[in-house]
Amino acid sequence: MFIKNTDVALFRYMVITNAINPALTKSQRGVVVRDLAARLHRHPSGSNVTISRHTIDRWIRAYRTGGFEALLPDPHARMPTTPQELLDLGVALKKEEPARTGTQVARLIVAQEGNGPSARTLQRHFARLGLVGARGARAVFGRFEAAAPNDRWTGDGLHGPIVAGTKTVLVAYLDDHSRLVAGRRWAPTEDTLAACRALRRGVQARGVPKSVYLDNGSAFSSKPLMRACAVLGIRLVHSRPGKPEGRGKIERFFRTVRDQFLVEVPHGEINSLEALNDRFDAWIESVYHHNVHSETGATPLERFSAAGPQDVVDQSRLRDAFLWSETRMVTKVATVSLWSNTYEVDPSLVGRRVELVFDPFDLTDIDVRLDDRSIGVAIPHVIRTHVHPTVKEPTSEDVEPTRIDYLGLVANRHEDKHKAVTGELKYFGLVETKEPNQIPGQLEIADINESEAL
Repeated sequence: MFIKNTDVALFRYMVITNAINPALTKSQRGVVVRDLAARLHRHPSGSNVTISRHTIDRWIRAYRTGGFEALLPDPHARMPTTPQELLDLGVALKKEEPARTGTQVARLIVAQEGNGPSARTLQRHFARLGLVGARGARAVFGRFEAAAPNDRWTGDGLHGPIVAGTKTVLVAYLDDHSRLVAGRRWAPTEDTLAACRALRRGVQARGVPKSVYLDNGSAFSSKPLMRACAVLGIRLVHSRPGKPEGRGKIERFFRTVRDQFLVEVPHGEINSLEALNDRFDAWIESVYHHNVHSETGATPLERFSAAGPQDVVDQSRLRDAFLWSETRMVTKVATVSLWSNTYEVDPSLVGRRVELVFDPFDLTDIDVRLDDRSIGVAIPHVIRTHVHPTVKEPTSEDVEPTRIDYLGLVANRHEDKHKAVTGELKYFGLVETKEPNQIPGQLEIADINESEAL
């Protein structure tokens, strides 16, 4: 089974993501690492593996020194694994006689199979499955509320109305400290593309969060999203199935969206997905961010801005973080295929498996990589598909106008306020000309074209 080095690096990053939190003390980090060493982890090969504390500490040191690239494995080295069938045999022996120790089970396996995992490996496996005295779960996430803006974002999806005959889903990232909506996007489905686009818009506008807290849905567990977080240095934390602690704030925000925004959608002239996003952006920036929050006693914008301006991420780094990749075999005529498209590559790559790295909005510009090194571009030969299959073009449909369009009024007031502020600044020569839909107090995200913003 072929496993890409980037997949192994992402696996290592996901293992250590809780342990690299700079807010943890030395003793807290030790608790986290010991807990990680006692768990089973799903390796890219598909098997469940245990990882020693020494190895986890080594990965943490490597990430601190060289970032995500330092987690790429030696191409000549292989990570040792414990065969799943031997672990299953150990579990059966333990359940058959609970008094058996890990050492005794290890002896029985060796006697039966000729070889087997160590007693320590079995003991960790039994502890993970609750077959020994439980030590009890240790909560290590920290405070109920993040101490500062961008310490922690919580992301989730909300199913919305049907617009132009298409279902819609809101993917949003909420800043835990201020309750400011950092990134958001209405999309046809709650998928990887929507999760990445909303996160990118948030990072572009509000800076890079230290961590994001997500559920275990496929949209928030995808390789493109994990890769983006790893490249940007964002600690990705997934809630445990059935244990949604810490998600109350975004659920409360979604209730506000239902009560104040979605209730008005049927009364507005919203006939496309982009119109829905425009109205929602206007409502967020003109209404929600300026209303005093009942728990914090301040508006989300005031509380977020109190810490001062956030660091702006480098644009080239931002773009690289949100690139996607696929692996393909180079044919005998030095071509590769990708979603009905054919590309020419260097003839020296014939018979080799290469990684194609691309922007999902532009399949004409593809970087070819071998062993995680760029070796040129793929030259388009036959192009039938210009965007990734998950990129769905929204359709338009006329909606019968009504008497009162609350969201339209909000949008108009938002635009008028922006024009007034921008006009005054231009009069004094303080700003250059900007597009009319630029949001005050926010970096220029409204005008990023689809090929540049996920």
